[in-house]
Amino acid sequence: MKRIAVVLIHILLLATPAFAELTKIADNVYSYVGVKDASPATSFAANAGIVIGRDGILVVDTLISAKEAQRFLADIRKVSDKPIKYVVNTHTHLDHAFGNCVFSKIGATVISHSADRVLLQKVGEATLNNAAAFGLKPEDMAGTQIVLPTLAFSDRLLVDLGGETVELIRTAPSHTEGSAIVYLPAKKLLFSGDILFTDFHPFLADGDFTGWNKALDAILEMEVEKIIPGHGPLSTKNDVRDMKEYLALFDAKARELTAGGSGDAEAIAASLKQILPKRSQADWMIGFNLKSRYLRKQQLGGE
Repeated sequence: MKRIAVVLIHILLLATPAFAELTKIADNVYSYVGVKDASPATSFAANAGIVIGRDGILVVDTLISAKEAQRFLADIRKVSDKPIKYVVNTHTHLDHAFGNCVFSKIGATVISHSADRVLLQKVGEATLNNAAAFGLKPEDMAGTQIVLPTLAFSDRLLVDLGGETVELIRTAPSHTEGSAIVYLPAKKLLFSGDILFTDFHPFLADGDFTGWNKALDAILEMEVEKIIPGHGPLSTKNDVRDMKEYLALFDAKARELTAGGSGDAEAIAASLKQILPKRSQADWMIGFNLKSRYLRKQQLGGE
């Protein structure tokens, strides 16, 4: 998670705060989508949403802090007063999971893949204590506590909300080791978490490219028409195909441009920017990913 700090500080310096609103995606499904002002006020443009069943609500991701989660909770209450029974962390990076504390206090069961529960347990407290490195002020994080998932799964978990069945699926290590999707088969809809970034240059530093492609392929094989990405607007399978192409092209060209083991990082990033598909958000991430995945390895004598 230390690697993410530099990224989020850069976002903070470039962004103008703006608050998202929950958008109705389908009957009983709402989400923040398409946030472009990536700042602490918007949990760095992370999407989060809810699924409402007859018996209660399932929340997908909880944003970056208690303050942000309280805003999210207030927005949920504008839509439904049903009990919030479950929270699913698609993964446990801070912008998706540090609001767990708000929902845990009102009795929600927090769920994640077992590997990402381990990740949050390992680095959560240190990340929270070092929030300033992410451009977050003490008042931004006031009241925030690390709350680990109390229910962890391996490959699949089915949640019955009463008249609405939700499937949690982890195919392979991808954006993180335990990144998972939240699938509503009856609605042909899913929340991808950061397995999919749409119109954002993605954060690649900790990803497993082989597994990531498997996860994207699994989405392409599913009956799905609407996808809420981890960051970006409402998406489709075309965006999943674009993500696959992006990962393959980035990896091939980055390896090619850094093959000599040296070179100017800014110049190489500029070259990559001309080659990669155009995305309107976070083009500075290209240089960060280059340094963290390729040039850093060259400096350490790795592949």
